[in-house]
Amino acid sequence: MADLSSHFFHLFDLPVSFDVDAETLAARYRELQQIAHPDKFVGGTDAERRISVQMAARINEGFRTLKDPLARGRYLLELKGISLDDADTVLDGTFLMEQIELRESMGDVRDSADPHQALQQVSQDIAARKRQITDNMAHLLREDDLASLQQARDETRKLQFFRRLEEELDVLDEELAEF
Repeated sequence: MADLSSHFFHLFDLPVSFDVDAETLAARYRELQQIAHPDKFVGGTDAERRISVQMAARINEGFRTLKDPLARGRYLLELKGISLDDADTVLDGTFLMEQIELRESMGDVRDSADPHQALQQVSQDIAARKRQITDNMAHLLREDDLASLQQARDETRKLQFFRRLEEELDVLDEELAEF
């Protein structure tokens, strides 16, 4: 069984990189689950059952972290010694203005002539901006110098804003579906 203390990239036998092949990750996840699943240790000792439960939990946590760009970026930064302070939300003024404009666009969706079309447009705009941030974050993490890593940390903070916007879009979509 794999080492519980190893980092997720090692656990999944992947290079330490922001660029993760989703199919390889999913295949490796299935392989690891087959090896460590607690059902395989029903007849084992208490220690074996406990270790299999811990390993399955570690595998699940690693999979969730590595498949999500935001979580993966944060994890890579932590591995590289860059601290992340979720309370620090100071970002550049241009980005904050974009956030205000996006929120205003979301607020206008209900009153538009075609709310579903307006919601789709806002959703596409957010997705495009999120892709741009994710691409920039990938580039910065490949650079691996302190200045780039600090910029990558800022990009993860921006990505968190977009994650919240997407959650709000989901709520708005559900509300519109009721009509």
